Amino acid sequence: MQRLLRRRDFLAVASGQSRAAPGAVVQSLKRGDEGPPRIGFTVTRKLGGAVQRNRIRRRLKEAVRLAAADHLKAGHDYVIIGRAATADRPFAKLVSDIISAIHYLDESASKNSAPAKRRRKQDSS
Repeated sequence: MQRLLRRRDFLAVASGQSRAAPGAVVQSLKRGDEGPPRIGFTVTRKLGGAVQRNRIRRRLKEAVRLAAADHLKAGHDYVIIGRAATADRPFAKLVSDIISAIHYLDESASKNSAPAKRRRKQDSS
């Protein structure tokens, strides 16, 4: 698992799909290659000072490292955005939030990439 560090990478992922959960927001974008998944973490200044933001970021990193990393798909970029509830959410629920958001994004991406079913035109006579 590699890290996203450049602003342009974060902006590119922001143009992809997004899923909000109580503990975090997960954004996903398929890159078009089959390289290892890349992940970035961000926390806005609205959530508090540097100490509080760093605490939230560390919790997100640890949740991904321990459990969610197995669920990331190759060839995808992910951004995990901290929320106000991230700091106080029980760790097991935070991990569950992130995993369920990742699964939701993967399922919706596979539905969108599947060929659309053709609908028959119905006569209006």
